[in-house]
Amino acid sequence: MTRTIDPNTTMAELLKEYPAAQRALFRAYHIGGCANCGFSPNETLASVCARNDSLPVDEVVATIFAAQDADQQTQISPGEVAERLRSGEQVPLIDVRSREEWDAVHIDSATFFTQELMQEIMSEWPKDREIIFVCHHGVRSLDAASYFAGHGFQRVRSMTGGIDAWSLEVESDLPRYHLG
Repeated sequence: MTRTIDPNTTMAELLKEYPAAQRALFRAYHIGGCANCGFSPNETLASVCARNDSLPVDEVVATIFAAQDADQQTQISPGEVAERLRSGEQVPLIDVRSREEWDAVHIDSATFFTQELMQEIMSEWPKDREIIFVCHHGVRSLDAASYFAGHGFQRVRSMTGGIDAWSLEVESDLPRYHLG
């Protein structure tokens, strides 16, 4: 199946269909990470490329597809995480949500991500150690996995759907919540 992205697709539509595009555009081209290099939701991919050194749209599209594929490889299902933990595997499950979210509900075997833990991971953990990140819906955990992969960690994962999916698929008595 050949995938395509219309150059006239708005950035809002693009990011909805390809969530990895935000990280990919910033990592590859420094687009979209701050006020100076940002874009508006209604701006088209073609116009973003044009005003960023006339980037070739087909190259940017290929970068987005590669990032989307990489994100898929990074994902791990709640069921697989649960099975591995039940079998006694000592894989770290790192919760990157806010303190308030953690205090409200968390997976018993997870560890709350702190600045101290980040420093420990970066300076002491082997780069080939598997780490599974979890958040509310699987977006922040994917960002965390991408961050650590960018710092040389080779086996980082993000739990698909986050703790919300965990409560639906694994631990139904774990309360679900919605952020306002």
